[in-house]
Amino acid sequence: MQKFQTFTGVVCPLDRSNVDTDAIIPKQFLKSIKRTGFGPNLFDEWRYLDHGEPGMDNNQRPVNPDFVLNDPRYAGARILLTRENFGCGSSREHAPWALLDYGLRAVISTEIADIFRSNSLKNGFLPIVVDEQSHAWLMDNPGCELTIDVDASAVLFPDGTRVSYPIDEFARYCLLEGIDQLGFLQKHEADIRRFEEQRPWKP
Repeated sequence: MQKFQTFTGVVCPLDRSNVDTDAIIPKQFLKSIKRTGFGPNLFDEWRYLDHGEPGMDNNQRPVNPDFVLNDPRYAGARILLTRENFGCGSSREHAPWALLDYGLRAVISTEIADIFRSNSLKNGFLPIVVDEQSHAWLMDNPGCELTIDVDASAVLFPDGTRVSYPIDEFARYCLLEGIDQLGFLQKHEADIRRFEEQRPWKP
């Protein structure tokens, strides 16, 4: 996983509520477990005008000019802005994989589905929940640049306002270190081995 500390990025507004994981990455693309290669099919049913299947040349497919990710103003955006209940539906790690593979690093909403939040944090994608007032300002100012400070658990707005967001401390630590739960255990492999050798009871 890439270390996630402080970065500045353009905000892309996806003005929809209840975006489920099948919309984020449709089910027909879930056969691979390599974590990469999903970006071209992110929001596939909304980005393209035809039906997508694995193996298709996306460069030859007709794109939907009305979908926000196809808007040149948001080319290279790193932060997705959505309305409430983002990431609802079935649990699939492919959803944060697709968002990351596209180039996004975080999503901002007023409400993010619990399972999606958990899967995202475990894979280095940052789900951020902000208050209604901050969210409304962002929706009214699409394409603005925000700075996200993971160490401080805060979003820095263009006018200098800092808005804090809730995050589990262990998840924040893993993001800052660029490790997942397995990586955390591996960092403490020597301590684990020492404990196993010194414990008074044996299996």
